[in-house]
Amino acid sequence: MGFRCGIVGLPNVGKSTLFNALTMTQVATAANYPFTTIEPNVGQVAAPDTRLGHLADITGSPRIIHAQLGFVDIAGLVRGASKGEGLGNQFLGHIREVDAIVHLLRCFEDPEVSHVHAVVDPVSDADVVETELMLADLQFLERRHEVLAKRFRGGDKEARVELEALEGALEELRRGRPLRDLPVEKRQTPALRALNLLSAKAELLVCNVEETAAALGNAHSHAVETYALQRGLPALTVSATLEGDIASLDDADERAAFLADAGLPASGLERLIATGYRLLDLTTFFTAGETEVRAWTIPTGASAVEAAGQVHTDMARGFIRAETIDWQELIACGGEVGARHTGKLRLEGRDYVVRDGEVLRFRFSV
Repeated sequence: MGFRCGIVGLPNVGKSTLFNALTMTQVATAANYPFTTIEPNVGQVAAPDTRLGHLADITGSPRIIHAQLGFVDIAGLVRGASKGEGLGNQFLGHIREVDAIVHLLRCFEDPEVSHVHAVVDPVSDADVVETELMLADLQFLERRHEVLAKRFRGGDKEARVELEALEGALEELRRGRPLRDLPVEKRQTPALRALNLLSAKAELLVCNVEETAAALGNAHSHAVETYALQRGLPALTVSATLEGDIASLDDADERAAFLADAGLPASGLERLIATGYRLLDLTTFFTAGETEVRAWTIPTGASAVEAAGQVHTDMARGFIRAETIDWQELIACGGEVGARHTGKLRLEGRDYVVRDGEVLRFRFSV
């Protein structure tokens, strides 16, 4: 598993330009008018991980497979989307299908690119989209609550548990707070988690600035950073057009030189992925052999048997034990033979909690 991010925001903020840069395609049409994107564009991206190269060197594997992440370019939302404005219901439905929201905010001035509200104010824009997500959740939960209340009055005792969860969520929304602000034990109840609520999703604010402000940001992006801090949200600053230039370079040395000239420590994709992993609390483990080395993504705290299930369901079903070692220890030992000889390769049971950067081999029988 990787994670699936939906790129959302108002029209004309650069969503399709960023999508094209992140996925290194020209699938999404970028134009200076609202609703250029109607059906969502979907792209898969390999998560950069330098550890895979080191593992390939030590195992002699000719094949490296990175974890795959999905990006979805979702059409621009507008004020009133929760009531169907701008095909809002259709677009909001696309957001329900993603794990995390990349909320792109226009933080650049350009008279040739129109703004849906005629003035560049990314903090106000952020509030518009956040409000529409909360209103959509409020309307959905109120309808759901009405149905459950009727079932409960009719003698369906099982409806009570979900009713209680919905009432807590409705109270939060009526106070003007997104559901991600609910305590995790309430937000993650089976009743709420199954509903895929919009304002409960992990969210990252991304400031799209002009190329010259990519490294240090500008007044607009600094205002967003303050806004994000107040709401407990992570924020990144990127230049979508600059990311497109970086993505067009095939040579790694050329990309590194380009980034250095721009004063950037890493590309927007690398920074976005790293932030996304922290936001969704994800962990990476590796499998490594003579034919391939591969990265796998699991929730932090996942067990060895759950990790085995990511590789193949048969491995989880017939799990016996996992051979595990930290990737740096494996390299320090000169590979698997040295790791066995020095006793660094451990055997762990099904309930073992996998740690980031471990190399696992599963023993199983079906």
